[in-house]
Amino acid sequence: MRNREQAAKRARELVGQMTLEEKASQLKYDAPAIPRLGVPAYNWWNEALHGVARGGVATVFPQAIGTAASFDTELAERIGKAIGVEGRAKYNAAREENDRDIYKGLTFWSPNINIFRDPRWGRGHETYGEDPYLTGEMGKAFVNGLQGDGEFLLGAACAKHLAAHSGPEALRHEFNAQVSQKDLRETYLPAFEKLVKEAEVEAVMGAYNRVNGEPCCGSKTLMEDILRKEWGFQGHYVSDCWAIADFHTHHMVTDTAEESAALALKAGCDLNCGVTYLYMLKAYEQGLVTEEEITRAAERVFTARFLLGMFDETEYDKIGYEKIECQEHLALADRAAAESVVLLKNDGILPLDRSRLKTVGVIGPNANNRTALIGNYHGTSSRYITVLEGIQDCLGDQVRVYYSEGCHPFKDRLENLGLPGDRISEAVAVAKHSDVVILCLGLDETLEGEAGDAGNSYASGDKMDLLLPESQRKLLEAVTETGRPVILVNMTGSAMDLSYAQEHCNAVLQAWYPGARGGRVVADILMGEISPSGKLPVTFYYDVKELPDFENYSMKGRTYRYFTGRALYPFGYGLTYGSAELAEVKVNGQAVVRSGEIRLAGDDGLTMEALVANTGSRDLREVVQVYIKADSPDAVPNGKLCGFAGVTVKAGESRTVTVKLDRDALTVVNEAGEKVSGGARFTVSAGFGQPDERTRELTGKEAFTFRLER
Repeated sequence: MRNREQAAKRARELVGQMTLEEKASQLKYDAPAIPRLGVPAYNWWNEALHGVARGGVATVFPQAIGTAASFDTELAERIGKAIGVEGRAKYNAAREENDRDIYKGLTFWSPNINIFRDPRWGRGHETYGEDPYLTGEMGKAFVNGLQGDGEFLLGAACAKHLAAHSGPEALRHEFNAQVSQKDLRETYLPAFEKLVKEAEVEAVMGAYNRVNGEPCCGSKTLMEDILRKEWGFQGHYVSDCWAIADFHTHHMVTDTAEESAALALKAGCDLNCGVTYLYMLKAYEQGLVTEEEITRAAERVFTARFLLGMFDETEYDKIGYEKIECQEHLALADRAAAESVVLLKNDGILPLDRSRLKTVGVIGPNANNRTALIGNYHGTSSRYITVLEGIQDCLGDQVRVYYSEGCHPFKDRLENLGLPGDRISEAVAVAKHSDVVILCLGLDETLEGEAGDAGNSYASGDKMDLLLPESQRKLLEAVTETGRPVILVNMTGSAMDLSYAQEHCNAVLQAWYPGARGGRVVADILMGEISPSGKLPVTFYYDVKELPDFENYSMKGRTYRYFTGRALYPFGYGLTYGSAELAEVKVNGQAVVRSGEIRLAGDDGLTMEALVANTGSRDLREVVQVYIKADSPDAVPNGKLCGFAGVTVKAGESRTVTVKLDRDALTVVNEAGEKVSGGARFTVSAGFGQPDERTRELTGKEAFTFRLER
């Protein structure tokens, strides 16, 4: 029942039969049954960030930041669809057993489309990176897949967390993000607007923090003025968990739970993840809310349940348990992992020639670490394949694989009775006995993640700096000092200072958190079975000293659009094993030459056609990226990503790829937060990365740049 009007009509009829108490009871995430009306209990809380999470076995895809590195919207949509199908299969099985517990429903609180504005933020790996356009496109595709295109919603997606929410985790319950209108409209809101207007996302979740003084789950500005009136949002709004209690316990904008419940409800928060809406009837008795306001919220949440077909027979009722972690979805997870890995450095050592290998050393705390495969908000896999296991399986008995954990992920020793650095000598011995070393370092969800979920409680999931833990830095130095060839596989969900590795390692791979069986894919990339094609969705800086204070929400000096320094690895950067060139570029059918000019006729949209020539000896996948900078004082200093498309090209062949440019490509946002024309002249660049000096230095390639007039 994708017909919202019909679903809303049925919701009004059902809610109209409820008492005030029954209506209020349905506004909690753990809504009780109403037997007399045939309404079963329903728990709204389910997670699906990169696979159905926290509810048992499911396909565990690469963490969201890894999917973002693919720059592949078709892939994101297929992942969303697979998650929706597995979610339905699990829902059908649980319902058959009358199990209506948490993490068993069809309302998935994903995707996280906050902007990863600062690499210290622990939850950044849940996002699609630092760019509003990339985030919006990947998020829209994920929602389209998860919600499906059937008569009913396959699952209900939720865009979170509105708005300006990206750390610090330790302060999130009391923090006030002070944001200019330009930054709000240019950076923090566009992805939400896209998911509302273009993907018709069913739910939006509010953030814990305040924005310019208003708590996000009680903000008239965000929830009523922008979300519903300006963007026309028709779905339901849910609070982050226990965020409404923060109103009176941390933000101090109200004095009581009743006042907090009333503030949230009046602003348009329909569903409470938490317990504050238990005070809704008291708020009513005190005259703080009306029955009409309670009714409105109840109608919205029941509209969602009707859209999901919870009171009907649907085309999804026969999705069987065999769809969970099926071969089709596991193959899709492998593809996602393959497209996510970013090759940051390669002096020619990769891919490895296994015919010349006799011994391989696999070293490091993440080499055999299952936790480093999965990120956070994950399901349970029936099998895990670490990088060590992937290499062992790939090489078989033909090559001797030595292994040393080398160090603890962050402690100074692995054995309590040992001395500091107790496994360094073993790691050095392994390195000295190996033809090549695969060094697996990085973090996992215990070192970067959400407050309350993460192990580094001193920062509530955030990083203090961009350095690897000291134990790992010492291991890195000891292994590279052996003089053996070293390939670093960095498994983190965020940008790190890899400057030492860039200088001392022969190759560097950014593998993110590649999914439950991602170690096999990493091994295939190392051995040349797959050419890496990922591009960085975030900037890798040298040091946090180059960045503004973490608490400062101004975009000045942040992300590739505003950063004025020299990046270690720029946004959009990533190498392959082959070599490709842009041989020809057309805009709206007009051929363009490098450093030339083109005049745009009319106000039609922009479409670019690029002929990608594979000039190497290996098949490869490349990502054409288009950046535009307006001749306007309101333009972002370094230009902005406005279009991208991946293309697979066989060795020696050429293929034309079409890039549909963002409808807002020729607009800018002024200081008042207004989207206006960018003027008459623009600089347009197309290539396999940004048109910046550092990308040229790392790739040896010049972007295809020209001027556009209208």
